[in-house]
Amino acid sequence: MTEPFTFEVLARQGRARAGILHTPHGDIPTPIFAPVGTQATVKALTPAQLIELDAKLILSNTYHLYLRPGDELVASLGGLHQFMAWNRPILTDSGGFQVFSLTDMRKVDDDGVTFKSHIDGSTHRLTPEKSIAIQENLGADIIMAFDECASPYDRSYLEKAMNRTHLWAERCLNAQTRRDQALFGIVQGGIFPDLRQQSAETIASLGFPGHAIGGLSVGETKEEMHRVLELVDAILPESKPRYLMGVGTPGDLVNGIRRGIDIFDCVLPTRLARHQAAMTPTGRINLLNAANARDDRPIVTGCGCYTCQHFSRAYLRHLIIAKEMLSATLVSIHNIYTLLQLTRDLRQSILEGRFDEFCIENDPQLATGE
Repeated sequence: MTEPFTFEVLARQGRARAGILHTPHGDIPTPIFAPVGTQATVKALTPAQLIELDAKLILSNTYHLYLRPGDELVASLGGLHQFMAWNRPILTDSGGFQVFSLTDMRKVDDDGVTFKSHIDGSTHRLTPEKSIAIQENLGADIIMAFDECASPYDRSYLEKAMNRTHLWAERCLNAQTRRDQALFGIVQGGIFPDLRQQSAETIASLGFPGHAIGGLSVGETKEEMHRVLELVDAILPESKPRYLMGVGTPGDLVNGIRRGIDIFDCVLPTRLARHQAAMTPTGRINLLNAANARDDRPIVTGCGCYTCQHFSRAYLRHLIIAKEMLSATLVSIHNIYTLLQLTRDLRQSILEGRFDEFCIENDPQLATGE
């Protein structure tokens, strides 16, 4: 019987690597950026537009889909792939981060989390077993162990949260019944090297088919993030994919890939688009600025995305001022294309043995990993 999930590393340059993750819904070339479709939709885009962008993987969220429309309803309608008309791989988060972000609306104990819905205030209970059951109903290709994300600097609480995460990881493994889903364990421990080392060693020992690094991009500095990634990279098995959760600026992609990361996701490209901001190789552009009112140039000259091939900055600014929904769609197309194309280019540079040269050519600052 063929294994539903296998991971191949095709080339390395330093710690950066290019590979392929084989899944039941298609191959994922790594490194890869996954647009976020929290509520079974990537905001402002249709699945056809994502296919046109050649997105290979998207992310949806357990917490949100459990509350609305309900994981059992999704299962009754054929699972998430059929429900949202997406036939390529899907990853679901466990809901741990969303519960963490509720702060005063939750109560954590060693068995799980009791929380109030942000929608209607109703009370719910989420345990490792419940998180796995929800994700099995949703039917994503890659699912996450239930973890506790905590403030990166609160050592005393981080230690408790890390130990819970380890216990919950074992319970998630025991609760899993579907073998057509790859369950990833999550490394926690904040910015503290000894906790991160302990967590990486513990999670790596449990036999997960892939590993995620959580609890980053939650307030720590870039330098602290990089130190954590370097430490974890040296511990996690090289034969399995690594996923850096919730991180996705161009610089973060380069610096994560440099430190052995294979999978990224982030809401940033669509969130920026809804706030009139476009990503470019040299930074962000505020399309609402008056300087764009008569600018007939695309967002980025030479960009291959649909938006830049057809529309000017002046037109996009007009849509924004007129509060037309199309503005969010067109700028989201450009922003997602920017990250997908950067990741494709970085992957190709690893395959061709010119990763460092590519980084220097595109941004000399990135060549040093800053």
